[in-house]
Amino acid sequence: MGWTGEAAVTEGMAGLRPVEDVLAYLAGRWRVRRSVRDLASGDTGTFCGTTVFERLEGDGRGPSDGLLHHESGTFEWRGVARPAERTLRFLPGDGPGRADVRFADGRPFHDLDLTSGRYVADHPCAADLYRGEFTVYSSDRWRTVWRVGGPAKDLLLTTDYTRT
Repeated sequence: MGWTGEAAVTEGMAGLRPVEDVLAYLAGRWRVRRSVRDLASGDTGTFCGTTVFERLEGDGRGPSDGLLHHESGTFEWRGVARPAERTLRFLPGDGPGRADVRFADGRPFHDLDLTSGRYVADHPCAADLYRGEFTVYSSDRWRTVWRVGGPAKDLLLTTDYTRT
C-alpha cells in the first residue's frame, strides 16, 4: 500500500499548529465533513455530521480520565443516504500532547501525538492496514486522512473538522 496523503501534508505545512494539550484542544463540538473514495472501483461517498468530545464518565469499561468521542451524521454511498455513528475513547497518553485512542469497547486503535501539529499513526486490522495522518491547522480546524489498504480494501478517507 502506498501512501497517498501527500496533498494533506503540503496544504498545511507552513501553517501547522502544535498542540500542547491534545485533550483540551479536542474538547467540545466539531462539524465533520468526510469524503470517502474507493480507489479500486472509483466509487465516492460523503459523511456530514458532528463530533462531540466530552468528558469520559466512568462506565466500568475502562479508565474515566479522557474524552468520549461521539460522531453522528449521514453517510451517503452509491446514492443511498443513511444515518451513521461511531464512538471512540481518547485517553491521556505519555504527556499532555499525546493521547491513547481506543474503540468504544476499550480495544486499542492508535496513539496520537499532536505536539508538532502533525502525526501519522498505523492500525493493523486483520489483513488490512489503516494509516492515518492527523494535521492541525488552527485552534478551530484539523484534518485526518486515512489510507486503508489490504486484500479487500483500497480506500482514502479525508475528514475535515471545524469547531462549532
